[in-house]
Amino acid sequence: MAIGGHVTGAEVVASADLARGVPVTRAPRVTDWRGPIAHAILIASVVVLAFPLYYAFVISTQTLSEVTSLPPKLVPSTHMLENYADAWTRAKMGRLLLNSAIVALAVAFGKIVISLLSAFAIVYFNFRGKQIVFWMIFITLMLPVPVRIVSTYQVVSVLGWVDTYWGLTVPLMASATGTFLFRQYYQTIPDSLAEAAQLDGAGPLRFLWSILLPLSTANIAALFVILFVYGWNDYLWPLMVTNSPEMRTAVIGIDSLIPRTSQLPEWNVAMAAAMMVLLPPVAVIVLMQRWFVKGLIESEK
Repeated sequence: MAIGGHVTGAEVVASADLARGVPVTRAPRVTDWRGPIAHAILIASVVVLAFPLYYAFVISTQTLSEVTSLPPKLVPSTHMLENYADAWTRAKMGRLLLNSAIVALAVAFGKIVISLLSAFAIVYFNFRGKQIVFWMIFITLMLPVPVRIVSTYQVVSVLGWVDTYWGLTVPLMASATGTFLFRQYYQTIPDSLAEAAQLDGAGPLRFLWSILLPLSTANIAALFVILFVYGWNDYLWPLMVTNSPEMRTAVIGIDSLIPRTSQLPEWNVAMAAAMMVLLPPVAVIVLMQRWFVKGLIESEK
């Protein structure tokens, strides 16, 4: 091959060999198998993750006899509407979905607000023992939920919050994870930005509202998605702190469709309820996917 207008030595030798009628031998071509192998692994992973969801949807469209038939049918049936209507009526799914939405939104927004304020105080205010305060907050991540759930329930009971939205949401609003993430992000912001804001006459709250919040938009969106899904899927705490069916969440509503006796569960109705409960968090993830990925990337910088 000519490089910069000059003929390489390899080309001269090859041309001489061709002129003498000597066959030119080429180096064997090496096939790179890494690309196809990587694609095969990714496709297999998608199939493994997506098949249970697809099969749950298939079950939600079948009758109970079709669900229990062998071999199992992997094609959707024609009973989808009646199964979904049955699940909606029997589990009172409308009320339960509303409760889950209230809990998930309140927990997500509450955690974000508290985490923002606590991280802002730890990074930008000088007070005695602030590192001790941060590590005390961080250590709560190492405490399993069952360790503190009984004492939390006792506090909620004393306050009279059992079977209320206050009891469902307020105890879940503290977030050591959010505080840690925002603290780490705020430490990457140059001190000169805070000094410039102070010279312009901006107070702490003005600096937080006008500068830090716009810079933290992607991180807030990513954390909101995670916390919304966490609040939506929470099962243990709503089960403990609620007594009446009207205050239960949608996840508990799925469990109510499964009998505790020897009676065969109507898995088609239960899976129909599960599909309805699955839709809101999936919608949140899809709608905020771009912000979610951007927030995760910025958190790693």
